[in-house]
Amino acid sequence: MNSYIEKAENSLLHTYNRFQVVFEHGQGVYLYDTEGKKYLDFCGGIAVNALGYGDQELEKELIDALSDQIRKVTHTSNYFYNIPAAEAAQKLTKAAGLERVFFTNSGAEAVEGLIKTARKYAYLKDGNTDHEIIAMEHSFHGRTMGALSVTGNPAYRKAFEPMIGNVKFATMNDYESVEALVNEKTCAILLETVQGEGGIFPAEEGFLKKLRKLCDEKDILLIFDEIQCGMGRTGELFAWQRFGVKPDAMATAKALGCGIPVGAFLMSQKLADASLVAGDHGTTYGGNPLACRAVSTVLDLYEKRDILSHVKKVGAYLEEKLDGLVAKYDHIIERRGIGLMQGLEFDCEVKPVLQKALDNGLVLINAGAKIIRFVPPLVITEEDIDEMIRILEDALS
Repeated sequence: MNSYIEKAENSLLHTYNRFQVVFEHGQGVYLYDTEGKKYLDFCGGIAVNALGYGDQELEKELIDALSDQIRKVTHTSNYFYNIPAAEAAQKLTKAAGLERVFFTNSGAEAVEGLIKTARKYAYLKDGNTDHEIIAMEHSFHGRTMGALSVTGNPAYRKAFEPMIGNVKFATMNDYESVEALVNEKTCAILLETVQGEGGIFPAEEGFLKKLRKLCDEKDILLIFDEIQCGMGRTGELFAWQRFGVKPDAMATAKALGCGIPVGAFLMSQKLADASLVAGDHGTTYGGNPLACRAVSTVLDLYEKRDILSHVKKVGAYLEEKLDGLVAKYDHIIERRGIGLMQGLEFDCEVKPVLQKALDNGLVLINAGAKIIRFVPPLVITEEDIDEMIRILEDALS
């Protein structure tokens, strides 16, 4: 294992401080390193591997579908139609209740597309290019320049300024802070329905409903980032469906392809008719047959296995067990989250706990220096949760 780590450190650009482990394969909800050690996975590739690894009923179907597609064709470009893209688009738009979709390679690219959509929508209304976007403090939307510009963490932006400009930041769940920033130049309000990297902060239903009303009254676009909290993690396919507040547009990625790199942004027909047209946006790999076969198959498997009902059930159990830790340990301040997107906030840094858990065969990640994040495969069981709690308590002690 050390030889692989050395090879990586000698060649890869050092933009990550990686844990000193090399994962070789997975089975069920476990990962195995190159030495054969077994790890219970409560990271899920940062909320990506929703179906786990190598499951005979689920992951195998996805692998078989991808293998079939590789034998047919993996790429044709967007100058032509392909069957998986047509099928994935139909299924995804139906599931989201939004009529149009553009497939990307990542979540950050999906956010980039939404920023362009908002600006084009406003430009077509008055011919001006000075429109503003309101985003949220402590948000995270990606590392590209546009996505970084709407990310509400100054530490991420500082070294790369100037950003794209005309972006203001309000406070999550504080409607008055949003209202105070709105003016005649505001073209969009953008937020994660549940903030992930920023500390697992769910939006409040009342806050979202007020934003929807405000946007309707002033012809402002309401845009949700569902990249991490979407694809069933909260017990609904998209977290906004839990609150009944429909956006004009949204981004999705991560578990959309369950390990195959793919993202998407969706929008209403009304917005599609008044924003991007041919020549405004494009991508070489986005919407390729292999990625879209993954999307189509994942959506089928979610329905076949009734993943959403399972998440509601085990998510409630996870909340109960994490609340027990809050009551037991003085260093834990609170639990936050919905379904299988949970966080424990501590009064101290959690890195030593994460390392001890990893040493004992449990994969966890943080969301900020003092928060442990729980985003496991959506197919975990109550028994898996019990095992996780046992290992975590040992690390805490």
